[in-house]
Amino acid sequence: MTTKTTWRAYEVDGELSTADKNRLPKSVFAFPDKRKLPLTDAEHVRNALARFDQVKDVTDAERDRAFANLLAAARHYGVEVAETGWRQLGRRPHTDNSAH
Repeated sequence: MTTKTTWRAYEVDGELSTADKNRLPKSVFAFPDKRKLPLTDAEHVRNALARFDQVKDVTDAERDRAFANLLAAARHYGVEVAETGWRQLGRRPHTDNSAH
């Protein structure tokens, strides 16, 4: 079963202040109802991959939707995602960084 995404492209480059995040539409977040993990550019998609397993107080269904949103954003911004499901996140580094 494929989870329907709610993510829509809304590009904002660079660091986002709290005020910037508050102005973003819900559809730009991996977790839209919680407004967690904005997916506004490739850097934010990579950050969301790294922090996905740190999001608290969400259901498995919300994680399913958030991962589908993350994959949609990753495709849009050209970010490669090796994981096929959110349960794989947090188990290994997401980049080829030799420091990991």
